[in-house]
Amino acid sequence: MPVTLIDKLSRANGISLAYTDATGTRRRASAAAKRGLLAALGVSVERVEGTQRLSHTGDRMRAKSGTTHAFLPDWLEKGRAWGVTCQLYSIRSTRNGGIGDFEDLARLAELLGQQGADFLGVNPIHALFFSDPGRYSPYSPSSRRFITPIYIATDLLDGAGTARGCEHLSLSHGELIDYADVVARKRRTLEAAFARFERTDLGTGSAQDVDFETYRAHNGRALEEFATFETLSEFMAARGHGSGWLGWPSEFRSLASPAVAEFKREHTNRTLFHTWLQWIAERQLANVQRRALSAGMRIGLYLDIAVGVAPDGADTWCAPDEVLADARIGAPPDDFNRLGQDWGLAPISPRALSQGTSGTFASVIACATRHAGAIRLDHAMALTRLYLIPKGHGTLDGAYVAYPLAELLNIISDISANHRVIVIGEDLGTVPRGFRETMRARGIQGYRVLVFERTETGFRRPRDYTRSALACIGTHDLPTLQAWWRGSDIGDRQRLGILTVDEAASARASRTTERAELVSLLAVEGLVGAAGAMERDASTEQSLPDPATISVPIHKLLARTPCRLAAVQLEDLVGYEGCMNIAGTIDEHPNWRQRLPVMLEDISSLPQFASICAAMREERPRAP
Repeated sequence: MPVTLIDKLSRANGISLAYTDATGTRRRASAAAKRGLLAALGVSVERVEGTQRLSHTGDRMRAKSGTTHAFLPDWLEKGRAWGVTCQLYSIRSTRNGGIGDFEDLARLAELLGQQGADFLGVNPIHALFFSDPGRYSPYSPSSRRFITPIYIATDLLDGAGTARGCEHLSLSHGELIDYADVVARKRRTLEAAFARFERTDLGTGSAQDVDFETYRAHNGRALEEFATFETLSEFMAARGHGSGWLGWPSEFRSLASPAVAEFKREHTNRTLFHTWLQWIAERQLANVQRRALSAGMRIGLYLDIAVGVAPDGADTWCAPDEVLADARIGAPPDDFNRLGQDWGLAPISPRALSQGTSGTFASVIACATRHAGAIRLDHAMALTRLYLIPKGHGTLDGAYVAYPLAELLNIISDISANHRVIVIGEDLGTVPRGFRETMRARGIQGYRVLVFERTETGFRRPRDYTRSALACIGTHDLPTLQAWWRGSDIGDRQRLGILTVDEAASARASRTTERAELVSLLAVEGLVGAAGAMERDASTEQSLPDPATISVPIHKLLARTPCRLAAVQLEDLVGYEGCMNIAGTIDEHPNWRQRLPVMLEDISSLPQFASICAAMREERPRAP
């Protein structure tokens, strides 16, 4: 088949023939990649070969522009605010069961609200695989429409005290989260609490019963289907078939099958249990938002939405026609991953989106805005294109596939305006030309990470940052400020084989330059004293200024930008020295398992906590 015909087919179906990656390298999609993606999109190359006729899916993907803008409160149009981002699982407290929970989140929000913070960001809290504790990555969820029960504060449940016993005592001191133990303990406590609810409230017309039935009615079929998946997942995992539906016997792989209908009839009570779990989780999340606002926060919770879902989870089982089964979401090569990345996530079908046959995307956005003042779209470029890797191919053999940007923006803007929720798009990495301008025109705030904001002459001055953005020092998969300053992240990446010896040496040399440039900028901004001596120290690997000394000036620099929002990482507030997560690793590094080195109850007594919060308040005072 002539290559030109594959190219025409690819263009007609939104597959990009070439792209420039984040390293500046121009790459062309291979013929094999284009064939694989066409097949994933449901285009039969063989049929076209015989008829020479082309599909015009690309034309259908051009949605009409909308006029609705994402919500922005009046006080933030010209004002500024600051807040904190945290990884909920990492919070250590004297009362939680070995993993951070919604009560910890509420108490942290209250503490930060009193310090002048206006929001508290958190990692995705999407539903994971409750029957498989080993699948704990918040960015590879089973469903983005529901909540993981692992964050339920079990000590707040009626009648849970005795059942819970002293479960927290043996779990409060470990450095890493033991998910298997945490889930097993929580499950027992949750089952005991549900049994009590059945005995005392269910069907009685009590306030609890009415609230539960109202929740069930409001969430309707979607909740019922999700609870059915959870029950099946639990059943199949116990029999060695795994928690994900791709490993189940064929008669259970379809929601509409007679076998599934029979299973539902036989397991009504267990399905009700999983429905109850969602009710409890959502009630506790709503309580967090209420307490955050009551503590003075003007935004409150800032929830993260993952870019995709696991291919064998609830969302793909419930709506298989809305996803591409034979493609995975990934990323092309960049400075951190020279071979690209395969995130192993199932992409929503662009055709289903453009034809209006997909309700999943709108449901995901709507669910995230129920109990939040802001949402973050992970990898926001997915609104216009996704780097997809066809089944059977490696990360370098993918290509970009177009998505109906205007239509997706209409959905986001409408829901944001209706729910009065701020939208932030994480626009880092390989960003298409004009994308950020389009986001800004629709009222969506961008992302600016200080360590990336460099030009050929050094770090960008605060005054040169864009206003329509959230500014931060790092993200969940970048080194903390302490790790970046000391360069320990470079050693970690070399140890894990992500960097060669020569690449690590080059990175250390670059980091030395970056430190010196940053100190120089701090001096220009009048944020450090004895700048000359500090700059000389920062230009060598020896006698570095202590991170605790440099941390406050750097945060003041961050707060000084005109960006509407500025976020401090909780890890930096408590002086965490390591890398919580390292991109491009799975088992090599304890991603999503590390706990903070200090108890929640002790955070407010830390000197760096008080000094950084004071610096943020000084630069970004809360308006009367």
